[in-house]
Amino acid sequence: MTKILYVEDNEDNVYMLTRRLTRKGFEVVVATNGDQGVAMSQSESPGLIIMDLGLPVLDGWEAIRQIKSSASTGNIPIIALTAHAMAEDRDKAYDAGCDDFDTKPVDMPRLLGKIDTLLQAGKSS
Repeated sequence: MTKILYVEDNEDNVYMLTRRLTRKGFEVVVATNGDQGVAMSQSESPGLIIMDLGLPVLDGWEAIRQIKSSASTGNIPIIALTAHAMAEDRDKAYDAGCDDFDTKPVDMPRLLGKIDTLLQAGKSS
């Protein structure tokens, strides 16, 4: 079972996506701010991270940079999932090091496709 770290501060989003991912067979652990997300990326050894960008304490862009710059966590695929849907937000997320980008509200089939693609890529590398 693949463990996903979901970094999100909105309780409704956490509840909805955690339930849906769990039903699809994933183990989901949750961090509610960017600083906690960075720490849990190391302590939980997730197979994939879903990162909100508008987070308290440490924003998602900086959390992605810190995770990707660490030798122990730099290879974990990260999907930025955000309401920041402008092209420059997507570019900024990619520049920070995320592997894919998706927008809220969540389109579950599209998000699952991105998760599957990144997990398969990790298995073949």
